[in-house]
Amino acid sequence: MASEEELFASVDALLEEEPQLPPPAERARLREAAGITQARLAVALKTSTQTVKNYENGRSEPKSPRLEAYQRLLKGWAAKYPAHTSSAAPAPVVAPQPEVAETFTGSAAPEQAEVAAPVQAPAALAAPARPARSAMSRRPAAKKAAAPAVDPRFPHGPLAVLDGDSSAYGAGGIVLNCPATTIPELVEWTLRESGLGAPKLNRYGKDSDPLIVLTAAAAVKLGLPERLEGHEQRRSLRLPEDHPVVKQVTKAKWQLTQRGFGPWARIYRKAQGRDRQCVQLAVLSWDALDERSWPGVAEMEPADIARVLGVYATRVITPRGSTAVSGLELMTALRPPTKAVRDEETGNWVPGHSAGSLGTEPMDPAPPEATPEHPVVVNSGWKGGFLNEEAYQWVRDVDTLSDEECTLPYAVGLDLNTAFLAAAARLVVGLSAPDHFHTPTFNLKIPGSWLADLSHIELDPRLPSPFTPDGSRPTGPAWYQTHTLAYAQELGHNVHPIEAYLRRETGAYLDPWHDRLKNAYVDTLADLGVTKDLTDVEFLAAMEQHKQNDPALAAVLAAIKATVKGGVGKLRERPQGKSYKEGETWPALARPTWRPDIRAAVISKARVNMHRKLNNMVKMTGLYPLAVLSDCVVYPSPGESPLDFLPYAASGKPQPGAFRLGPTPGLAKLEGVQTMLWAVDLMEQGLNPARHIKGGDAVMDEGE
Repeated sequence: MASEEELFASVDALLEEEPQLPPPAERARLREAAGITQARLAVALKTSTQTVKNYENGRSEPKSPRLEAYQRLLKGWAAKYPAHTSSAAPAPVVAPQPEVAETFTGSAAPEQAEVAAPVQAPAALAAPARPARSAMSRRPAAKKAAAPAVDPRFPHGPLAVLDGDSSAYGAGGIVLNCPATTIPELVEWTLRESGLGAPKLNRYGKDSDPLIVLTAAAAVKLGLPERLEGHEQRRSLRLPEDHPVVKQVTKAKWQLTQRGFGPWARIYRKAQGRDRQCVQLAVLSWDALDERSWPGVAEMEPADIARVLGVYATRVITPRGSTAVSGLELMTALRPPTKAVRDEETGNWVPGHSAGSLGTEPMDPAPPEATPEHPVVVNSGWKGGFLNEEAYQWVRDVDTLSDEECTLPYAVGLDLNTAFLAAAARLVVGLSAPDHFHTPTFNLKIPGSWLADLSHIELDPRLPSPFTPDGSRPTGPAWYQTHTLAYAQELGHNVHPIEAYLRRETGAYLDPWHDRLKNAYVDTLADLGVTKDLTDVEFLAAMEQHKQNDPALAAVLAAIKATVKGGVGKLRERPQGKSYKEGETWPALARPTWRPDIRAAVISKARVNMHRKLNNMVKMTGLYPLAVLSDCVVYPSPGESPLDFLPYAASGKPQPGAFRLGPTPGLAKLEGVQTMLWAVDLMEQGLNPARHIKGGDAVMDEGE
């Protein structure tokens, strides 16, 4: 047994060792429990805010004498705010939750909220517990996607929704106190104290700037008008340059982008080193959240808005404008144009081209890929025609309907889940400028635009032509994207291009964009109770009620779908404004992502995918469609369910190659059911049943 002297010697040796600090996460918890910001602690320790951040994320440790001072402070806080208890300090608060396992979805006022340490997982955004699975299903429920790790630099998530009472509602139920009374103060608070932001999506990319969403009350409190009035298009509305708030921003040495202070405003200063100084603002009462992309969100309580936008930011990207803008920004965030490379002469690190990206400079399209008003077309006097790769808008000729079809009682609409996203999977596109070729040999592996004559190909009038958006037979030579000509070959026809614009450098540019959006779509549907393991019967039942299960997550799902379509559309953004004249450039042309050829490739592949399924349905079932509109197709049916006409094998499994039900991109869901009489009546009027089958009401103006 050790003697008393030996024991005391061992204890004394421990006392003489360096002071031991609690783990980094506990250091942050104690500071936040005391209501002290990192900046204020840095002043007390006579160091920088970044050094305090490093202490709290484990990247560095303090040295004497700062070590002893820091330990003394932490010991004092530990005595006041032991773990697993509430503090009375004015720290960030979490709204009360009915169950520990359930994420906050309510909108309790700040004074009613339970005071506690801030939630450390802004990704804890799951919906309320899913409804019970169908009694007929014995399969286990699908596992939810694991929440991403929290970046210690952004402990409070990517964004916050500010109300008129100085409460900023963040993701995961966090509620922060924001003392700002002016826009410059709000920007300073967001960057210095809020702990908001999101890490980059690619190692060579940039962190997402924090987003502050202003309710109408918050906007008025900060000196902004409740509504932004004007007679121009909504997207171009902005505060006049002499508005007091704009003057405040300028006086505080902050800058606005060329878009000015509109529904989505970016306020920034030149970056200091690696630290960006930029805040995104979205003003709800200025229609920042379009009802078509974010159904019902603008009318929700601030906490629920934060939840919707937080889920979207975690699974897709922090919103930076419309869903179309966010879709385009996501492409660049996942495929940054540059990366750091070492200069062989100087040995310094300099920006270099990132393989697989579109680069930093805009690229002129080939004349047939451009729009008629594009400078390339106007300045060259191009008269050779244009690509017409658009989504289907086809209605079958009523005269081709058989008596048997007309006696079927129902018309059933099928909608393909995010058809453009499915088309983007493993899609090889051009990365370099186009080169011009005469009488080239067709190669289905080379992306580009080909002039060819497909008018000789005989087509079944009961199916749309795969070569034109309106489904009509081509009448002569026309420009086609590679996928369209490749499908002509697949159908057994010879292809002899007359001319082509092709790109030598190619790559699957959209792959990471597809993968991230696919996961976001599938995970959100799963949280709404629509999982991959459901039978077709269960899937149809789950889809009937999924929006009612959780309207907030249903809004996220709508935004994800709008991000796909809008992002693809932005690749060929047209000029806006009455003052525009043909031949002039417009702002979108300055982007490397103004790539109409990539848009054409996506749409061409989506239309070909649709026609392939239509063709296979004829082979398997003998059924012909009544109409097609983009990703929706209407079939005559003996019953009210797709199960009454979709092809299944003897084993009960759906036949590959035809339309199949399911929750993943490219699979189908029920769009709507009407009577066959209703559909034929619309067809006789020249209207498209696929446009109206969901609601049943028809309008005379198909172009609305």
